[in-house]
Amino acid sequence: MVDVLSQNEIDALLAALSSGEMDAEELKKEETTRKVSVYDFKRAVRFSKDHIRSLTRIHENFARYLTTYFSAQLRTFVQINVVQVEQLPYDEFIRSIPKMTILNIFEAEPLEGRMVLEVHPNVAYAMLDRMLGGQGTAPSKINNLTEIETIVMERIFSRTFESLQEAWKTVIDISPRLEALETNPQFMQIVSPNETIALISFSTKIGDTTGMINLCIPHVVIEPVMSRLSVHHWFVSQKKARAPEEVEILEQRVHKAKLPIVAELGESTITIQEFLGLNAGDVISLNKKVDEGLKIKVGDKLKFLGSPGSVKDRLAVQVDEVISEGVEEDHDG
Repeated sequence: MVDVLSQNEIDALLAALSSGEMDAEELKKEETTRKVSVYDFKRAVRFSKDHIRSLTRIHENFARYLTTYFSAQLRTFVQINVVQVEQLPYDEFIRSIPKMTILNIFEAEPLEGRMVLEVHPNVAYAMLDRMLGGQGTAPSKINNLTEIETIVMERIFSRTFESLQEAWKTVIDISPRLEALETNPQFMQIVSPNETIALISFSTKIGDTTGMINLCIPHVVIEPVMSRLSVHHWFVSQKKARAPEEVEILEQRVHKAKLPIVAELGESTITIQEFLGLNAGDVISLNKKVDEGLKIKVGDKLKFLGSPGSVKDRLAVQVDEVISEGVEEDHDG
């Protein structure tokens, strides 16, 4: 932010320069001195603020989809929200998660490489307990998963990738697929320790149990689609062409749509007194001659001119002229 000097400070500065207390040349040297900023090569900045905002937007949708999915599956109150999106080295992520946790390693074609959905044991075991008929409480001591528990958890989290696929549709069509489920972070080396990752952290509440879900996306995996994470791509992207069958279905629905058609014989203006005095057989003069065409409106738009008549003892209107599209009705006055 640029500092703004008050009038008193400006006067004092000019007085100091005039009296020789301050040297103008020294001030110029200070301004031209290069400012040095510290850069840590172990924490390389690969994601811009624009990228971080886009990732936040995508995974806020993912969180909403997960909330709906888990609420239906577990039949209990579930709330999932994005709390942070940051970039850090992969090694730092591994050191920040528990030694015993649930690691869903997956791929998402056409992206190359592997990503990780890490679920805190409290959250994972609460889900497991609900799926097996319990109250959704986490055990006080976390042990290795049994074979049955592993299968159940794989089924639970395999379905979450459908939500991830839906959330990423605005950027790229991916097909996430669970590759493995691990419990020890030391056995999971999907990229080099210094590789920059995007870490999306979700706060998760299942009943009275709370914990975190972390999504680890290495930069090298989404690098091919980084340009699509810009605001320009989000707001200027071209509309996808509709498939022929979609166009045909749309046309069928339009053809079945009902529109009101009104043939106006004319208009007249009378007083309230005259209106109250109307009786059967009275004649009201209209502002249109007998030989003038009737205005035929579709909805509230003038589309045709026609002539009155009858067909099989029923009143009818014959269309005599089609009004060009875009021509508005002239209003008197």
